[in-house]
Amino acid sequence: MTTVSETNLRVLIADENPNALHDLHQVLAGLGHEVTPYAVSVHEAVELIAKEDPQVAIVVVHRDDEHALALISEAVEFASGPVIAQLHDADVPFLARAAEAGISAYTESMEPESIQGAIEVAVRRYREGERLTQKLEQLESALARRGTIERAKGILMERHSVGEREAFELLRDHARASGRRVVDVAQSVLDGHALLPKEP
Repeated sequence: MTTVSETNLRVLIADENPNALHDLHQVLAGLGHEVTPYAVSVHEAVELIAKEDPQVAIVVVHRDDEHALALISEAVEFASGPVIAQLHDADVPFLARAAEAGISAYTESMEPESIQGAIEVAVRRYREGERLTQKLEQLESALARRGTIERAKGILMERHSVGEREAFELLRDHARASGRRVVDVAQSVLDGHALLPKEP
């Protein structure tokens, strides 16, 4: 199985130091990414991230950990993709805090291979998280639909003195006849609509 590298991504890099952005910008551009470098304060970063909508955000970390963590938190909240921390010195306590703030990966090197590797990890983790979130939402939706149908069946069983199968058939037949989904008919029953009178 061939793995395709992540290229041509919209990457936003943020830090207060303009000089610190230049080298990273060059590396990312050389890797084939569309780079938007910003020397910004935390307040400015929020607006830019929302405006630019980067696929990946990279926060350059120097000595001011609190500023970097604030940038990371804002990036995580407003970016539509993963956030990577670019560090100059490994600091386990800081990494732990950055992970809690939501970074998907980090790199300590300015080497293209290291930076691209961090991007590969971050993007894949982010996409997997999105897939899991989507599956969870689908499951929750299915459970909600099932619950709606079960409650409607209970009402029909009591109203018409029928069994569970007959109650479901009433819902199904009415849905077919009206061109609606069973769950929508069931919701109408729960809403108190006088549906599905018992056939003579």
